[in-house]
Amino acid sequence: MKKPSDHYKPFDKLLIANRGEIAIRIGRAAAELGIHTVGIYTHEDRQSLHRYKMDEAYQIGADDEPLKPYLDIEGIIQIAKLTGAGAIHPGYGFLSENPNLARRCYQEGIVFVGPLPETLEILGDKVKAKQVGRKANVPLIPESEVPLTDVKTALSEAERIGYPVMLKAASGGGGRGMRKCPDAKTLEEVFQSARNEAGKAFGDDTVFLEKFIINPKHIEVQILGDSHGQVVHLFERDCSVQRRFQKVVEFAPAESISESIKNRLYDYALVIARSVGYINAGTVEFLVDAKDNVYFIEVNPRIQVEHTVTEEVTKIDLVPFTDFNCTGQSDVRLIGCAIQCRVTTEDPENDFKPDFGTISHYRNASGFSIRLDEGSSYPGMRISPYFDSLLVKVTASGTGFNRCLRAPQPRSAGIQNQRRQNEYRFSA
Repeated sequence: MKKPSDHYKPFDKLLIANRGEIAIRIGRAAAELGIHTVGIYTHEDRQSLHRYKMDEAYQIGADDEPLKPYLDIEGIIQIAKLTGAGAIHPGYGFLSENPNLARRCYQEGIVFVGPLPETLEILGDKVKAKQVGRKANVPLIPESEVPLTDVKTALSEAERIGYPVMLKAASGGGGRGMRKCPDAKTLEEVFQSARNEAGKAFGDDTVFLEKFIINPKHIEVQILGDSHGQVVHLFERDCSVQRRFQKVVEFAPAESISESIKNRLYDYALVIARSVGYINAGTVEFLVDAKDNVYFIEVNPRIQVEHTVTEEVTKIDLVPFTDFNCTGQSDVRLIGCAIQCRVTTEDPENDFKPDFGTISHYRNASGFSIRLDEGSSYPGMRISPYFDSLLVKVTASGTGFNRCLRAPQPRSAGIQNQRRQNEYRFSA
Protein backbone atom coordinates (compact mmCIF):
# COMPACT_ATOMS: atom_id res chain seq x y z
CA MET A 1 0.00 0.00 0.00
CA LYS A 2 1.27 3.43 -0.90
CA LYS A 3 1.96 5.75 2.03
CA PRO A 4 0.32 9.20 2.05
CA SER A 5 3.73 10.83 2.34
CA ASP A 6 4.69 9.20 -1.00
CA HIS A 7 1.56 10.50 -2.71
CA TYR A 8 3.12 13.51 -4.43
CA LYS A 9 6.37 14.44 -6.05
CA PRO A 10 7.25 17.52 -8.11
CA PHE A 11 6.26 17.52 -11.78
CA ASP A 12 6.38 20.05 -14.61
CA LYS A 13 4.03 18.43 -17.13
CA LEU A 14 0.40 17.46 -16.47
CA LEU A 15 -1.90 15.29 -18.59
CA ILE A 16 -5.55 16.28 -18.16
CA ALA A 17 -7.66 13.17 -18.65
CA ASN A 18 -10.92 14.97 -19.34
CA ARG A 19 -12.67 17.33 -21.76
CA GLY A 20 -14.71 20.53 -21.94
CA GLU A 21 -15.05 23.06 -19.16
CA ILE A 22 -13.22 21.17 -16.42
CA ALA A 23 -10.24 20.40 -18.69
CA ILE A 24 -9.95 24.11 -19.49
CA ARG A 25 -10.25 24.99 -15.79
CA ILE A 26 -7.49 22.57 -14.80
CA GLY A 27 -5.32 23.79 -17.66
CA ARG A 28 -5.67 27.37 -16.49
CA ALA A 29 -4.63 26.40 -12.97
CA ALA A 30 -1.62 24.52 -14.33
CA ALA A 31 -0.58 27.50 -16.48
CA GLU A 32 -0.68 29.74 -13.41
CA LEU A 33 1.75 27.34 -11.74
CA GLY A 34 4.03 27.19 -14.79
CA ILE A 35 3.13 23.56 -15.50
CA HIS A 36 3.05 22.35 -19.13
CA THR A 37 -0.31 20.80 -20.11
CA VAL A 38 -1.16 17.77 -22.24
CA GLY A 39 -4.72 17.29 -23.47
CA ILE A 40 -6.58 14.35 -24.97
CA TYR A 41 -9.61 14.34 -27.24
CA THR A 42 -11.61 11.88 -29.32
CA HIS A 43 -12.29 12.33 -33.04
CA GLU A 44 -15.86 13.38 -32.19
CA ASP A 45 -14.39 16.02 -29.86
CA ARG A 46 -11.80 17.38 -32.28
CA GLN A 47 -13.44 20.84 -32.36
CA SER A 48 -13.70 21.06 -28.59
CA LEU A 49 -12.05 24.18 -27.20
CA HIS A 50 -10.14 22.27 -24.53
CA ARG A 51 -8.00 20.73 -27.28
CA TYR A 52 -6.69 24.14 -28.32
CA LYS A 53 -6.21 25.45 -24.78
CA MET A 54 -3.56 22.85 -24.00
CA ASP A 55 0.16 23.23 -24.72
CA GLU A 56 -0.11 19.98 -26.66
CA ALA A 57 -3.02 17.61 -27.34
CA TYR A 58 -3.49 14.16 -28.85
CA GLN A 59 -6.38 12.19 -30.24
CA ILE A 60 -7.21 9.07 -28.27
CA GLY A 61 -9.10 6.13 -29.75
CA ALA A 62 -10.35 5.40 -33.24
CA ASP A 63 -12.40 7.83 -35.32
CA ASP A 64 -15.58 5.82 -34.74
CA GLU A 65 -15.25 5.89 -30.93
CA PRO A 66 -16.76 9.18 -29.68
CA LEU A 67 -16.84 8.52 -25.93
CA LYS A 68 -15.23 5.24 -24.89
CA PRO A 69 -11.58 6.39 -25.25
CA TYR A 70 -12.03 8.79 -22.32
CA LEU A 71 -12.40 5.61 -20.23
CA ASP A 72 -9.34 3.90 -21.74
CA ILE A 73 -6.91 3.70 -18.83
CA GLU A 74 -4.07 2.08 -20.77
CA GLY A 75 -4.46 4.50 -23.66
CA ILE A 76 -4.26 7.47 -21.29
CA ILE A 77 -1.24 6.04 -19.48
CA GLN A 78 0.50 5.46 -22.82
CA ILE A 79 0.03 9.09 -23.87
CA ALA A 80 1.34 10.27 -20.49
CA LYS A 81 4.47 8.14 -20.89
CA LEU A 82 5.05 9.16 -24.51
CA THR A 83 4.76 12.87 -23.68
CA GLY A 84 6.71 12.70 -20.44
CA ALA A 85 3.79 13.88 -18.29
CA GLY A 86 4.67 13.48 -14.64
CA ALA A 87 1.08 13.68 -13.40
CA ILE A 88 -2.50 13.01 -14.46
CA HIS A 89 -5.51 15.03 -13.32
CA PRO A 90 -8.85 13.22 -13.94
CA GLY A 91 -11.20 16.19 -13.37
CA TYR A 92 -14.75 15.00 -12.67
CA GLY A 93 -16.77 12.21 -14.27
CA PHE A 94 -15.16 9.59 -16.54
CA LEU A 95 -12.27 7.97 -14.59
CA SER A 96 -12.09 10.47 -11.72
CA GLU A 97 -13.31 7.94 -9.14
CA ASN A 98 -11.74 4.86 -10.70
CA PRO A 99 -9.04 3.34 -8.46
CA ASN A 100 -7.55 1.43 -11.39
CA LEU A 101 -6.37 4.64 -13.06
CA ALA A 102 -4.80 5.87 -9.83
CA ARG A 103 -3.15 2.50 -9.27
CA ARG A 104 -1.73 2.37 -12.80
CA CYS A 105 -0.35 5.89 -12.37
CA TYR A 106 1.65 4.86 -9.34
CA GLN A 107 2.84 1.68 -11.00
CA GLU A 108 4.28 3.87 -13.78
CA GLY A 109 5.71 6.49 -11.42
CA ILE A 110 3.09 9.07 -12.42
CA VAL A 111 1.41 11.32 -9.86
CA PHE A 112 -2.36 10.91 -9.71
CA VAL A 113 -3.88 14.25 -8.68
CA GLY A 114 -6.55 12.92 -6.34
CA PRO A 115 -6.95 10.53 -3.40
CA LEU A 116 -4.94 7.36 -2.89
CA PRO A 117 -6.05 4.27 -4.86
CA GLU A 118 -7.09 2.59 -1.62
CA THR A 119 -9.31 5.56 -0.77
CA LEU A 120 -10.93 5.53 -4.21
CA GLU A 121 -11.50 1.79 -3.82
CA ILE A 122 -13.65 2.58 -0.81
CA LEU A 123 -15.23 5.97 -1.48
CA GLY A 124 -15.51 5.72 -5.27
CA ASP A 125 -17.90 2.82 -4.69
CA LYS A 126 -21.06 4.29 -3.13
CA VAL A 127 -21.92 0.99 -1.44
CA LYS A 128 -18.53 0.72 0.26
CA ALA A 129 -18.70 4.40 1.23
CA LYS A 130 -21.92 3.68 3.13
CA GLN A 131 -20.05 1.03 5.12
CA VAL A 132 -17.51 3.69 6.11
CA GLY A 133 -20.35 5.95 7.25
CA ARG A 134 -21.94 3.12 9.22
CA LYS A 135 -18.69 2.38 11.06
CA ALA A 136 -18.34 6.10 11.85
CA ASN A 137 -21.88 6.14 13.35
CA VAL A 138 -23.12 8.58 10.71
CA PRO A 139 -26.87 8.26 10.00
CA LEU A 140 -27.68 6.50 6.71
CA ILE A 141 -30.67 6.09 4.42
CA PRO A 142 -32.09 2.51 4.39
CA GLU A 143 -30.55 0.73 1.39
CA SER A 144 -30.05 -2.59 -0.36
CA GLU A 145 -27.85 -5.01 1.56
CA VAL A 146 -26.92 -7.53 -1.14
CA PRO A 147 -25.45 -7.11 -4.65
CA LEU A 148 -28.16 -6.37 -7.21
CA THR A 149 -27.02 -8.87 -9.82
CA ASP A 150 -30.45 -9.20 -11.41
CA VAL A 151 -33.86 -7.58 -11.38
CA LYS A 152 -35.35 -10.31 -9.18
CA THR A 153 -32.89 -9.46 -6.39
CA ALA A 154 -33.58 -5.75 -6.86
CA LEU A 155 -37.33 -6.29 -6.53
CA SER A 156 -36.84 -8.30 -3.35
CA GLU A 157 -34.62 -5.64 -1.78
CA ALA A 158 -37.03 -2.85 -2.79
CA GLU A 159 -39.87 -4.70 -1.12
CA ARG A 160 -37.83 -4.94 2.08
CA ILE A 161 -36.86 -1.24 2.02
CA GLY A 162 -40.32 -0.02 1.02
CA TYR A 163 -41.32 2.09 -1.99
CA PRO A 164 -40.54 4.67 -3.27
CA VAL A 165 -36.88 3.76 -3.81
CA MET A 166 -33.98 5.26 -5.75
CA LEU A 167 -31.82 3.13 -8.05
CA LYS A 168 -28.26 4.53 -8.19
CA ALA A 169 -24.91 3.78 -9.83
CA ALA A 170 -22.27 2.60 -7.37
CA SER A 171 -19.25 4.07 -9.18
CA GLY A 172 -20.18 7.64 -10.10
CA GLY A 173 -22.56 10.57 -9.85
CA GLY A 174 -23.94 13.34 -12.02
CA GLY A 175 -27.33 11.64 -12.24
CA ARG A 176 -25.95 8.83 -14.42
CA GLY A 177 -27.72 5.54 -13.72
CA MET A 178 -30.19 7.15 -11.29
CA ARG A 179 -33.87 6.25 -11.47
CA LYS A 180 -36.73 6.99 -9.10
CA CYS A 181 -38.93 3.93 -8.69
CA PRO A 182 -42.34 4.52 -7.07
CA ASP A 183 -43.36 0.89 -7.51
CA ALA A 184 -42.18 -2.57 -8.56
CA LYS A 185 -43.34 -2.14 -12.16
CA THR A 186 -41.14 0.92 -12.66
CA LEU A 187 -38.13 -0.76 -11.06
CA GLU A 188 -38.51 -3.75 -13.34
CA GLU A 189 -38.72 -1.47 -16.39
CA VAL A 190 -35.69 0.72 -15.63
CA PHE A 191 -33.31 -1.71 -13.92
CA GLN A 192 -31.36 -2.75 -17.02
CA SER A 193 -31.28 0.71 -18.61
CA ALA A 194 -29.82 2.14 -15.38
CA ARG A 195 -27.11 -0.53 -15.37
CA ASN A 196 -26.34 0.13 -19.03
CA GLU A 197 -26.05 3.88 -18.45
CA ALA A 198 -23.78 3.38 -15.42
CA GLY A 199 -21.56 1.00 -17.40
CA LYS A 200 -21.15 3.43 -20.29
CA ALA A 201 -20.47 6.43 -18.02
CA PHE A 202 -18.15 4.85 -15.44
CA GLY A 203 -17.02 1.49 -16.83
CA ASP A 204 -18.92 -0.25 -13.99
CA ASP A 205 -22.59 -1.24 -14.17
CA THR A 206 -23.01 -1.94 -10.44
CA VAL A 207 -26.17 -0.36 -9.00
CA PHE A 208 -27.83 -0.25 -5.59
CA LEU A 209 -31.10 0.89 -4.00
CA GLU A 210 -31.88 3.56 -1.42
CA LYS A 211 -35.09 4.63 0.24
CA PHE A 212 -36.35 7.73 -1.59
CA ILE A 213 -36.55 10.73 0.77
CA ILE A 214 -39.35 13.09 -0.25
CA ASN A 215 -38.44 16.78 -0.78
CA PRO A 216 -35.14 16.83 1.13
CA LYS A 217 -32.45 19.48 1.12
CA HIS A 218 -29.33 18.23 -0.66
CA ILE A 219 -26.36 19.64 1.25
CA GLU A 220 -22.71 18.88 0.58
CA VAL A 221 -19.61 19.70 2.59
CA GLN A 222 -16.34 20.56 0.82
CA ILE A 223 -13.29 18.88 2.34
CA LEU A 224 -9.55 19.11 1.75
CA GLY A 225 -6.97 16.68 3.05
CA ASP A 226 -3.16 16.67 2.92
CA SER A 227 -0.57 13.90 2.96
CA HIS A 228 0.26 14.70 6.59
CA GLY A 229 -3.08 13.34 7.83
CA GLN A 230 -4.85 16.68 8.26
CA VAL A 231 -8.37 17.29 6.93
CA VAL A 232 -10.41 20.50 7.01
CA HIS A 233 -13.84 21.48 5.78
CA LEU A 234 -14.59 24.56 3.68
CA PHE A 235 -18.25 24.90 4.68
CA GLU A 236 -21.29 23.68 2.77
CA ARG A 237 -23.19 24.11 -0.49
CA ASP A 238 -26.92 23.74 -1.09
CA CYS A 239 -27.50 21.66 -4.22
CA SER A 240 -31.23 21.01 -3.83
CA VAL A 241 -32.26 22.50 -7.19
CA GLN A 242 -31.93 19.55 -9.56
CA ARG A 243 -33.39 18.20 -12.77
CA ARG A 244 -33.26 14.50 -13.64
CA PHE A 245 -31.13 14.02 -10.51
CA GLN A 246 -28.45 16.36 -11.85
CA LYS A 247 -27.66 19.60 -10.08
CA VAL A 248 -28.72 22.79 -11.86
CA VAL A 249 -28.26 25.59 -9.28
CA GLU A 250 -25.88 25.50 -6.30
CA PHE A 251 -25.17 28.11 -3.66
CA ALA A 252 -23.29 28.77 -0.44
CA PRO A 253 -23.94 29.18 2.35
CA ALA A 254 -27.05 27.01 2.73
CA GLU A 255 -29.77 29.45 3.79
CA SER A 256 -32.40 26.86 4.68
CA ILE A 257 -30.69 24.92 7.46
CA SER A 258 -29.67 25.98 10.95
CA GLU A 259 -26.14 26.48 12.24
CA SER A 260 -26.53 23.45 14.51
CA ILE A 261 -27.36 21.25 11.53
CA LYS A 262 -24.42 22.69 9.59
CA ASN A 263 -22.06 21.89 12.45
CA ARG A 264 -23.36 18.32 12.56
CA LEU A 265 -22.67 17.98 8.84
CA TYR A 266 -19.14 19.37 9.24
CA ASP A 267 -18.43 16.87 12.03
CA TYR A 268 -19.82 13.94 10.05
CA ALA A 269 -17.84 14.92 6.95
CA LEU A 270 -14.58 15.21 8.86
CA VAL A 271 -14.96 11.92 10.74
CA ILE A 272 -15.62 10.09 7.46
CA ALA A 273 -12.67 11.75 5.70
CA ARG A 274 -10.28 11.15 8.58
CA SER A 275 -11.30 7.51 8.90
CA VAL A 276 -9.94 6.81 5.39
CA GLY A 277 -6.95 9.20 5.45
CA TYR A 278 -8.46 11.43 2.78
CA ILE A 279 -6.10 13.42 0.52
CA ASN A 280 -6.92 16.22 -1.94
CA ALA A 281 -10.30 17.88 -2.65
CA GLY A 282 -13.56 16.01 -2.12
CA THR A 283 -17.19 16.42 -1.18
CA VAL A 284 -19.30 14.63 1.43
CA GLU A 285 -22.99 14.69 0.53
CA PHE A 286 -26.05 14.58 2.79
CA LEU A 287 -29.82 14.83 2.68
CA VAL A 288 -31.71 16.83 5.32
CA ASP A 289 -35.44 16.15 5.54
CA ALA A 290 -38.28 18.39 6.72
CA LYS A 291 -37.79 17.23 10.34
CA ASP A 292 -34.05 18.03 10.26
CA ASN A 293 -33.08 14.37 10.10
CA VAL A 294 -29.65 14.08 8.47
CA TYR A 295 -28.64 11.23 6.15
CA PHE A 296 -25.18 10.60 4.69
CA ILE A 297 -25.48 9.55 1.03
CA GLU A 298 -22.01 9.50 -0.55
CA VAL A 299 -18.53 10.94 -0.92
CA ASN A 300 -17.38 12.35 -4.25
CA PRO A 301 -13.59 11.82 -4.05
CA ARG A 302 -12.74 14.42 -6.70
CA ILE A 303 -13.27 18.04 -7.67
CA GLN A 304 -16.96 18.90 -8.16
CA VAL A 305 -18.68 20.79 -10.98
CA GLU A 306 -19.87 23.30 -8.37
CA HIS A 307 -16.47 23.86 -6.74
CA THR A 308 -16.57 27.47 -8.00
CA VAL A 309 -19.17 28.30 -5.35
CA THR A 310 -16.81 27.36 -2.52
CA GLU A 311 -13.91 29.15 -4.20
CA GLU A 312 -15.91 32.39 -4.28
CA VAL A 313 -16.95 32.28 -0.61
CA THR A 314 -13.57 31.16 0.79
CA LYS A 315 -11.19 32.73 -1.79
CA ILE A 316 -9.30 29.42 -1.92
CA ASP A 317 -8.46 27.97 -5.33
CA LEU A 318 -9.34 24.26 -5.10
CA VAL A 319 -7.97 23.02 -8.42
CA PRO A 320 -4.17 23.62 -8.46
CA PHE A 321 -3.31 21.92 -5.17
CA THR A 322 -1.17 18.85 -5.69
CA ASP A 323 -0.46 18.47 -1.99
CA PHE A 324 -2.65 20.92 -0.11
CA ASN A 325 -1.23 21.82 3.30
CA CYS A 326 -4.12 22.09 5.75
CA THR A 327 -1.99 23.64 8.48
CA GLY A 328 -3.51 26.97 9.41
CA GLN A 329 -6.60 26.42 7.28
CA SER A 330 -8.92 25.65 10.20
CA ASP A 331 -9.62 29.39 10.52
CA VAL A 332 -10.85 29.78 6.92
CA ARG A 333 -13.76 32.23 6.92
CA LEU A 334 -16.96 32.29 4.94
CA ILE A 335 -17.07 35.51 2.89
CA GLY A 336 -20.47 36.56 1.57
CA CYS A 337 -22.51 34.36 -0.72
CA ALA A 338 -22.15 32.72 -4.14
CA ILE A 339 -24.63 31.10 -6.55
CA GLN A 340 -23.81 28.97 -9.57
CA CYS A 341 -26.14 28.22 -12.47
CA ARG A 342 -25.38 25.84 -15.32
CA VAL A 343 -26.04 26.97 -18.88
CA THR A 344 -26.76 23.84 -20.89
CA THR A 345 -27.78 22.86 -24.42
CA GLU A 346 -31.22 21.67 -23.34
CA ASP A 347 -34.55 22.37 -25.02
CA PRO A 348 -37.15 23.90 -22.66
CA GLU A 349 -39.88 23.11 -25.18
CA ASN A 350 -38.95 19.43 -25.13
CA ASP A 351 -38.91 18.72 -21.38
CA PHE A 352 -35.36 20.16 -21.16
CA LYS A 353 -33.90 17.21 -22.99
CA PRO A 354 -30.30 17.65 -24.23
CA ASP A 355 -30.16 19.27 -27.66
CA PHE A 356 -27.44 19.27 -30.29
CA GLY A 357 -26.50 21.11 -33.47
CA THR A 358 -24.16 23.96 -34.35
CA ILE A 359 -23.88 27.23 -32.41
CA SER A 360 -24.45 30.01 -34.94
CA HIS A 361 -24.37 32.96 -32.48
CA TYR A 362 -22.86 33.30 -29.03
CA ARG A 363 -22.55 36.25 -26.64
CA ASN A 364 -21.89 35.93 -22.94
CA ALA A 365 -23.06 38.25 -20.21
CA SER A 366 -20.68 39.76 -17.69
CA GLY A 367 -20.74 42.14 -14.79
CA PHE A 368 -19.35 42.94 -11.40
CA SER A 369 -18.76 39.73 -9.39
CA ILE A 370 -19.83 37.49 -12.28
CA ARG A 371 -17.57 34.54 -13.06
CA LEU A 372 -17.83 32.42 -16.21
CA ASP A 373 -16.30 28.95 -16.52
CA GLU A 374 -16.75 28.08 -20.19
CA GLY A 375 -16.37 24.95 -22.24
CA SER A 376 -16.77 24.88 -26.02
CA SER A 377 -18.95 27.97 -26.48
CA TYR A 378 -18.19 29.75 -29.73
CA PRO A 379 -19.90 30.33 -33.10
CA GLY A 380 -19.41 27.32 -35.35
CA MET A 381 -18.97 24.83 -32.53
CA ARG A 382 -20.85 21.62 -33.19
CA ILE A 383 -22.62 20.33 -30.08
CA SER A 384 -22.41 16.54 -30.04
CA PRO A 385 -25.13 14.22 -28.70
CA TYR A 386 -22.48 12.02 -27.09
CA PHE A 387 -21.41 14.33 -24.26
CA ASP A 388 -22.83 16.19 -21.28
CA SER A 389 -24.98 19.20 -22.17
CA LEU A 390 -23.04 21.67 -19.97
CA LEU A 391 -21.69 24.70 -21.87
CA VAL A 392 -20.99 27.38 -19.28
CA LYS A 393 -21.07 27.74 -15.51
CA VAL A 394 -22.17 31.20 -14.34
CA THR A 395 -21.25 32.07 -10.75
CA ALA A 396 -22.42 35.26 -9.05
CA SER A 397 -20.97 36.37 -5.73
CA GLY A 398 -21.82 39.16 -3.31
CA THR A 399 -22.22 40.20 0.29
CA GLY A 400 -25.56 38.41 0.69
CA PHE A 401 -27.99 36.01 -0.93
CA ASN A 402 -30.36 38.67 -2.29
CA ARG A 403 -27.47 40.65 -3.74
CA CYS A 404 -26.28 37.54 -5.62
CA LEU A 405 -29.74 37.06 -7.08
CA ARG A 406 -29.83 40.54 -8.61
CA ALA A 407 -28.15 41.23 -11.94
CA PRO A 408 -25.48 43.96 -11.86
CA GLN A 409 -27.26 47.32 -12.04
CA PRO A 410 -26.04 49.71 -14.78
CA ARG A 411 -25.19 53.28 -13.87
CA SER A 412 -26.70 54.89 -16.94
CA ALA A 413 -29.11 54.28 -19.81
CA GLY A 414 -26.13 54.13 -22.14
CA ILE A 415 -24.67 51.23 -20.22
CA GLN A 416 -28.12 49.65 -20.13
CA ASN A 417 -28.26 49.69 -23.92
CA GLN A 418 -24.87 48.01 -24.12
CA ARG A 419 -25.82 45.12 -21.86
CA ARG A 420 -26.39 41.73 -23.44
CA GLN A 421 -27.61 38.47 -21.99
CA ASN A 422 -26.31 35.03 -22.88
CA GLU A 423 -27.56 34.15 -26.35
CA TYR A 424 -27.32 30.79 -28.04
CA ARG A 425 -28.76 30.06 -31.47
CA PHE A 426 -28.58 26.58 -32.92
CA SER A 427 -28.87 25.37 -36.47
CA ALA A 428 -29.65 21.71 -37.04
